[in-house]
Amino acid sequence: MAARPWLVPAIGTLLVIAADQIIKSIVARSIPAGASVTVIPGLLSLTHVQNTGIAFGWFAGLSPALAAIAALTLFFVLFYNRGRWPRSRAESAGIALMAGGAAGNLLDRIRLGFVVDYLDLHVWPVFNVADAAIVVGAGVLVLTIAREGRPPQSRR
Repeated sequence: MAARPWLVPAIGTLLVIAADQIIKSIVARSIPAGASVTVIPGLLSLTHVQNTGIAFGWFAGLSPALAAIAALTLFFVLFYNRGRWPRSRAESAGIALMAGGAAGNLLDRIRLGFVVDYLDLHVWPVFNVADAAIVVGAGVLVLTIAREGRPPQSRR
């Protein structure tokens, strides 16, 4: 991994983007906006929501340009210093999940002006694979940092 430290996160990012966009396309074609299909009664539904907000529908009403700037800022923070790319598979996976999720939602905002959300657990706002990837990726990075006792950027 030392020769091409960007390769694993790049491939992982592309896989998350592809999965996210394919599933969103299927949902958008199969379920009318605002409609819901029960998958597991009381636990999981597929609910087609056109989210104009940021995370999980929060801050709806912000302009699409502001949301795009927020997503681009995330990319900058993740990739600003390529000389200190992650050295562990866990860090690479965390970065790939976060970057892929941010890119998937950014693509929706650019193409559609909103993000397609569809996973409805009935106890949380409706979300999508990209949102889940961002949250899981952040969790992986936090656990990795906690386990190693220092931020990934400080290792040499």
